[in-house]
Amino acid sequence: MARIPVSLQLWSVRDATAADFADTVAQVARMGYDGVELAGYGNLDAAQAAAAVKAAGLRVSGMHVGIAALRADLSRVACEALLFGTRHVICPYYPRELFRSGAACAAIGEELNAIGAQLRAHGLRFSYHNHDFELATVDGRRGFDWLLDAAEPRNVGCEADVYWVHVGGKDPAAFIREQGRRIELLHLKDEAELGGGPVDFAAVFSAAEAIGAVEWYVVEVEKYHHAPLESVRRSLEQLRAWGRA
Repeated sequence: MARIPVSLQLWSVRDATAADFADTVAQVARMGYDGVELAGYGNLDAAQAAAAVKAAGLRVSGMHVGIAALRADLSRVACEALLFGTRHVICPYYPRELFRSGAACAAIGEELNAIGAQLRAHGLRFSYHNHDFELATVDGRRGFDWLLDAAEPRNVGCEADVYWVHVGGKDPAAFIREQGRRIELLHLKDEAELGGGPVDFAAVFSAAEAIGAVEWYVVEVEKYHHAPLESVRRSLEQLRAWGRA
């Protein structure tokens, strides 16, 4: 099968992008990443950031957009996604305290479903990125199950974060098989740099590649043993050692 391309979630190097977005994405390109997943535009506006990504020779695998921005101006979000040439918009977070009951989780899913339907009309794909708390049980089921069951798969996908699935007490490979073709973007994260924590990546890759829906592997680092740019470089080197980059 063809190699799944690898992007970097730029939240991993957020201080660097805040200081100089263009130089940061150029460094990411030189490391050998195929693309980036956006988390804002650092010190640039959308048009400048799109030009910087293009100049670096990178693609945009997707863009994280907070729920407040999605509610405020969805047309602008769609226009910016099209500007970057990506088909994926991802909601990265919903307040933890709102996952308090099955009905509340379902209401989140209904709102996300409505957003996803509007983005789909622009040819875009909408997903939700999990943490650990969505996997806690409320009213007899996982909160994430209430959420996803209230949304059509065509309107809301699952950007599974394998580390947070592990922290939430679920086997990441089993979770990938369970969500199946709803996962088109897969966040590769470990305790710190890839390969040094508890996630069984061999099982993760086996499950993801057997299903065949994943379009991008997305590296994210949030705890560091080195400077952030060095940490993301080492994570890509680990993927190379595993034959996935």
